[in-house]
Amino acid sequence: MAFWNRAPVDTSLPRDDRGSGSFDDYRFNLLPNKTRTTLRLANSTPHQEELQRIIDSGESELETAISRRTAEEERTDAPMDIRLFSGSRVTGVVGRIPRGLEPVIDEALGRLDGAGKKARIPASVQKTRSGWRVDLLIGRTR
Repeated sequence: MAFWNRAPVDTSLPRDDRGSGSFDDYRFNLLPNKTRTTLRLANSTPHQEELQRIIDSGESELETAISRRTAEEERTDAPMDIRLFSGSRVTGVVGRIPRGLEPVIDEALGRLDGAGKKARIPASVQKTRSGWRVDLLIGRTR
């Protein structure tokens, strides 16, 4: 992978909670290459109780509850905190987009909005050795 394709690593987070994703999974216009493309959220460890509540509710259809970044958030490079729609309620924060991959999410939300669809990205909660993690099923926004 070329050095310009690498997303910066957030060293303030533990290695197993930095999230994952790569620009190699996207075309030049940030359109996912495959429908199976996922992006794992970072900083999910502090939100394990919220994730456990989601699992306990048995809700299988999860979607993000976020909006596009404002000019102020873009200017200050503020992290994108993610909440989920679980059934009819919005959960608390469950993680954030890994550093450097915010444009991928912003572009996906714009693509959905432009197509007249709800600006919500499908998500799933996965069990790992380090606890619950959230994967955004970004490939389904193609």
